[in-house]
Amino acid sequence: MTMHLTEDRLVKDIVNEFPKTSDVFKRHRIDFCCGGNIPLVRAVSDQSADMEVLIKELNEVIKKENQTDDLEVWTDSASEDIIEHVINRYHRPLEEELSLLSPYVTKVSRVHGESHEELLKVHQLFFELKHELLEHTSKEEESVFPMLLKLEDPQVENRKEIIRYIRELEKEHDHAGSILKELREITSDYTPPSDACGSYRLVYKRLEDLESQTFMHVHLENNILFPRYL
Repeated sequence: MTMHLTEDRLVKDIVNEFPKTSDVFKRHRIDFCCGGNIPLVRAVSDQSADMEVLIKELNEVIKKENQTDDLEVWTDSASEDIIEHVINRYHRPLEEELSLLSPYVTKVSRVHGESHEELLKVHQLFFELKHELLEHTSKEEESVFPMLLKLEDPQVENRKEIIRYIRELEKEHDHAGSILKELREITSDYTPPSDACGSYRLVYKRLEDLESQTFMHVHLENNILFPRYL
């Protein structure tokens, strides 16, 4: 993906195409919002940043953003492998993204909420979703996933109890899905208004990406992993 990062590429265009690169620019104190209409080489020069280091970090983020799952592979994989994949591919990045995205959501809501009241609702829904997802993934890893693997043993005694926990996870998935649906509705399918600044647009893009990743995460569990035991 290095071809996307020639030195004359505008900072704002990089963030527009790969929203999570905003974290890298923020870390290097490069303004991607109001001051993003400048080429990468000038941004690096203005901040006395190291171009080689910056390009390396940007490419690492871009590589992660472009990862996709081959569902056929996981359909034929062992449950233990699927669980490990879910944790590494979805839980850890989810925790990171929820943490990194939180200040952007708060800032945009605070700065623009008076003129765009839907942002106040976006703020409320996002932090509700964050709380729900972090509790949910913690429960999966600490208790339900280890119990689920016990179902591989046909002699396991508490089979009905473990299945009840799986049903609870499915209900929690449904609740997260309803929050995501409401976020999409309140943002008009993540369409920013014409006067939206770069940070405003960034929040919408990253929320939409969060939705996409969450749906794939839930699909692997609801439609590939859990049916093996229900």
